[in-house]
Amino acid sequence: MQSRLAPPAWLVRTLTPQTAPIPWPAVGRAGVAMAAPLAVGLAAGQPAYGALVSMGALSGVIGDTADAYRMRVFNIAVPQLFGALGVMLGTIVFGHGWLAVGALTLIALVSGMMSTIGAVASVSGLLLLLNSVIGAGLPLPGPWWKAPLLLACGGLFVLFLALLAWPFRRQEPERAAVADAYRAVADLLEAAGKDSYDAKRQEVTQALNTSYDLILARRARAHGRSGPFVRLLSALNVLIPLVEAAPAAHLRGAPLPAGIPAAVRDLADAVETGTTGRPDARPDAEGPARSAPGHRPSAHASPAPSELAVDVALRHAATVVYETGPDPYNVDDRLGLPAALRIRVRRATRNVLLSEGSWRYGLRLALCIGIAQALVSLIAVPRSYWVALTVTFVLKPDFGSVFSRAVLRALGTAVGLVTAAAVLSQVPRGWWDVPVMVVLAALIPAASAKGYAYQTAAITPVILLLSDVLNHQGFSLVVPRLVDSLIGCGIALIAGYLLWPESWQTRIGDRLASALDDTAHYVETAFGPATDHASRTRQRRRLYRDLSTVRTEFQRALTEPPPTGTRAAAWWPLVVAVERIVDATTAARVRVNHGAPDPAPAEVEAVAFHLRELAVGVRSSDRLVEVRADLAGDEEGVLAPLRQEVSAARAITSPDP
Repeated sequence: MQSRLAPPAWLVRTLTPQTAPIPWPAVGRAGVAMAAPLAVGLAAGQPAYGALVSMGALSGVIGDTADAYRMRVFNIAVPQLFGALGVMLGTIVFGHGWLAVGALTLIALVSGMMSTIGAVASVSGLLLLLNSVIGAGLPLPGPWWKAPLLLACGGLFVLFLALLAWPFRRQEPERAAVADAYRAVADLLEAAGKDSYDAKRQEVTQALNTSYDLILARRARAHGRSGPFVRLLSALNVLIPLVEAAPAAHLRGAPLPAGIPAAVRDLADAVETGTTGRPDARPDAEGPARSAPGHRPSAHASPAPSELAVDVALRHAATVVYETGPDPYNVDDRLGLPAALRIRVRRATRNVLLSEGSWRYGLRLALCIGIAQALVSLIAVPRSYWVALTVTFVLKPDFGSVFSRAVLRALGTAVGLVTAAAVLSQVPRGWWDVPVMVVLAALIPAASAKGYAYQTAAITPVILLLSDVLNHQGFSLVVPRLVDSLIGCGIALIAGYLLWPESWQTRIGDRLASALDDTAHYVETAFGPATDHASRTRQRRRLYRDLSTVRTEFQRALTEPPPTGTRAAAWWPLVVAVERIVDATTAARVRVNHGAPDPAPAEVEAVAFHLRELAVGVRSSDRLVEVRADLAGDEEGVLAPLRQEVSAARAITSPDP
């Protein structure tokens, strides 16, 4: 009986709080940013103005997720412009019935298509639609420019608070990210030859992605060669050879000397503190790399190629990190100079207009918003704007499964309404709103770090309190808001989920097939006649990014109800197998770089052929069966481990119609 009454596994997984740490600075900023405007509005005798500024600050609080200050400027300021435009358009069509329905449907189409461009465009599209819905559903103070101005002031106030420490910290977020990448690589080298290696390599991928994203965001706004920036970029670039050497060390099957990961952690400390100049050798150090990062092992020592590759990469990294000059060896910039802003805008616009996925998501969102607005136009629904708001939040494209978000939205709103009911029934309106808002607003960043349901539970009472300041409806808002949320979730589930098969069918197979094709090309490039190290590095980084995306898609699919979640789990062995194939390819290339003979072209062609054949099978089926691969070759050659990994992938995870 207990098993029948227990919640389904996918819901338990989704409701489990994430282990991310609470961002305490963001907690403090949220409390100040949303309570201060209320206090100013009350003091000036215009509480409605204060509520609008606080409502604008709410969007800034939600978008205050980036560590790098330049990214904060971009992530908060740009969406505010679209939010101001949205509320202006909504205000213009307020009270115009079917004209408002048509306008919001068109805005939803544009918003949905924008959301497919990237992270900042996604938030901008979200605010464009949300504020349009608010402007079309709430009587806001006139004239038409006043509400957009007040909302924008709230978001910019959050940005101002976030930038207060910029003169003192400046590069600290980027520097900390690069140092964390070094520590992740140290953990990876320490796990070489152990069962924990795969998990550590995934952490390295995430750390490198984060570091390069931060540096790229800064590079896009800092043209030229400033000394501190070049030093950070150089330190990150020279970490790549260490990452490339790690698979060879792992396949060797024996742990590396303890001094090697310890030396990498020393480099991490140097990067984080900005220390330059070589440190003195430590008397308790183990291994040549730890004792003297410039001292080569004696001639009688005969390290294995994998150890030699790690040692060479470590010494080069130490030279760059400890060197007082900005770029001692003119290390290749693997990011590349970004295109001019006008070119990037033109390129993004062309891609959106010509992308089938962009149009499909835009039409799906427009359909749901049109249904929501038409419904509340035909039926008297109190505070009808909340229906469209719920649809927008549930259908956000890059926040996970639509089905699970609809369920979590309903649960989170119910919990939030309990808090809102207590506040609206027990706390008198006026100056008591200020301390209450400090507490409620501070909960938003803390709850957001734990999951979507917790974020919804924290945001709901805040919006209800601000709505009450604007409309003075008190406790009577609570029950209609729950009804509105359930209606919005129902519309999203039916018109935005069930009617669109790609939303409830896992896309893991297609993405894995693309990764397999890219892996085949990587194998050919790694051992081709004219191999370029920078090109191989870019390919490998792109491959791991693609596999990281597959893992994200896998986690999203697991939150779907059966059978989608169950089918998604079947792809997991192939995800792991492809990652091991990429590792084995990199390890073979490292061995060739350090003296091992090149593999025969026929061996390379055979491996690439089987990878492409596997990709074709993955695209043509969603059922996994065994397929035996005949991969013959030199058992002592550098490709022997790679052939074993490919054969294992074919044997345990190959799909068949």
